[in-house]
Amino acid sequence: MQANYGEDGVSYLRAWFELLERSKPENTQQQLQSINDFFNRGLTFSDDRLLWKEKDYWATPMQTMGVRGGDCEDFTIAKYFSLLKLGMPAEHLRLIYVRANTGGRVQAHMVLGYFSSPDAEPLILDNLNPLILPASQRTDLTPVFSFNSQGLWLGGSKSTSDPTARLSRWRDVLQRMQQEGF
Repeated sequence: MQANYGEDGVSYLRAWFELLERSKPENTQQQLQSINDFFNRGLTFSDDRLLWKEKDYWATPMQTMGVRGGDCEDFTIAKYFSLLKLGMPAEHLRLIYVRANTGGRVQAHMVLGYFSSPDAEPLILDNLNPLILPASQRTDLTPVFSFNSQGLWLGGSKSTSDPTARLSRWRDVLQRMQQEGF
């Protein structure tokens, strides 16, 4: 880590481990808030072309923390795996691909949804809006599809296919995380 990202990256990774330790006894809402705030405040938004020299690159949490930055997918992936590390069941979390209306412009965006039950309205963790709000209060977002390590959902219904088979970037980030020992 030190060789790849320097002292700043190592320092942020240490802070993340400390956050995980502090957050273990917290209730779900506190954990969601702690993780959302940690990444929203500690990372800088950066375009993939500038940061990774690729058009669309999904970084591992280690890479994101190492460079202290990323785009919406990187923020979302880091939050997702941090909450899993805290023991949150995967079935409560989904990475949600949305269309975001930002200042009259619609752009592709990714957020993390927390579902208290399979049919519940999700709470949205986002790097554009630091408040964790129910999806119905995020009228700037239009969901397209969602996924996690267990499945892929299109329009609210679960697909029977493995999300790694349909989402090559998701498969790639999972493989790189495995190589990192995550």
